Amino acid sequence: MLVADYDIVFQEVPDETTLALNISDCPHHCPGCHSSYLWQPVGEVLTKDWLACLLERYPYLTCVSIQGGDRDYHEVESLAQWVQQQGIKTCWYTGFKQLPTDLQLKHFDYVKVGPYVEALGGLKSRTTNQRFYRVEHITDGEYAGHEELHDITDVFWR
Repeated sequence: MLVADYDIVFQEVPDETTLALNISDCPHHCPGCHSSYLWQPVGEVLTKDWLACLLERYPYLTCVSIQGGDRDYHEVESLAQWVQQQGIKTCWYTGFKQLPTDLQLKHFDYVKVGPYVEALGGLKSRTTNQRFYRVEHITDGEYAGHEELHDITDVFWR
């Protein structure tokens, strides 16, 4: 997986100080995409050592958001698991219309699902096809060990 660039952001994941990693080689090529430079495989290899250096440099981060990585979502999942082990929340922005059925949600705290459709707008648009979910990790009762998705897309409309 190649990371083209990164930034510290405050709007991608509401109420979190987030390190947003922009992953290149996006397979979706959505018309009107604001990040079409990510369609090509550009950047440096994203390693845990590289990411550990960033987490050390920015100790105030509360979340890491992997923006893309759809070509190898198992690698995204593995990286998210490692980030959670560091005590930091995780988010995945994917252009998939639906999450892969074999994705282990336990490694994520948030997920954004959906390709960009210019006529519908992004997450800030009430007509968007994209959905933003908080992942609830169930710890008690008969569903303990499972995850539930809560659609919180409307937080972008306030």
